[in-house]
Amino acid sequence: MSTPYPHSPYPAYPYQQPGAPYPPVPGSACEVCGALPAAPVTVRGHQGMVVMMRLLRRRESLCRTCALAVFRQMQRDTLVRGWWGPLSLLITPATLLLNLGALARIRRLPAPATAAWRPPLDPGRPLLRRPAALLPLAVLAALVIAVPVLIAAGGSDEPSKVRFQPRKNTEPLSVGACAHNDREWPHQDLRNVPCDSPDAQYLITEQHNGYCADGDYYAYLQYSPDGATPLCLHPVRK
Repeated sequence: MSTPYPHSPYPAYPYQQPGAPYPPVPGSACEVCGALPAAPVTVRGHQGMVVMMRLLRRRESLCRTCALAVFRQMQRDTLVRGWWGPLSLLITPATLLLNLGALARIRRLPAPATAAWRPPLDPGRPLLRRPAALLPLAVLAALVIAVPVLIAAGGSDEPSKVRFQPRKNTEPLSVGACAHNDREWPHQDLRNVPCDSPDAQYLITEQHNGYCADGDYYAYLQYSPDGATPLCLHPVRK
């Protein structure tokens, strides 16, 4: 049996051994580009179609770059297409909020440490810098503000005499005196004036059998001496 040379001048492995082109990193590779590290990521989307809808979900093992690109694309599509249906108005905000949890996990991923076998997805610009994504939010915000305003402006069925009160401390009108209205009908803001004054517009009269004469106006009860007896306004000049 031969005896090995006791002092070999060469190392035991004189040549680099074939192996992986990059240092091994624990975890699975990105399913899109092959980079490491990667982690399972779930991003949801929603599309409203008036009477129908689509619930979308993308679950893959992705690196941080590809995961951010998927998140931004799904959020953008949901912002643009997710509102067009009655139920979608509720589902879309919930979907967008759920994706914020996925974004927090994506940001905890370290940057890719290995070369990819294909180019990663392009994340593109942030959503707040994309006009197509911000336009639906602007329209929705305008509706949220406009609808309550319109309801408050036109939702009351009370007569105008409740919404337009006369000026405070107005002297009561008396039968036989004259008055001037400082507002346009049907609103009333009456004040006492002398009957021989150019400002005299109406002669104060009483009702007969519970009615004013044809062509006369009804004065608000606030102008009667007792606050309960209706008075009539007879035009004295046009």
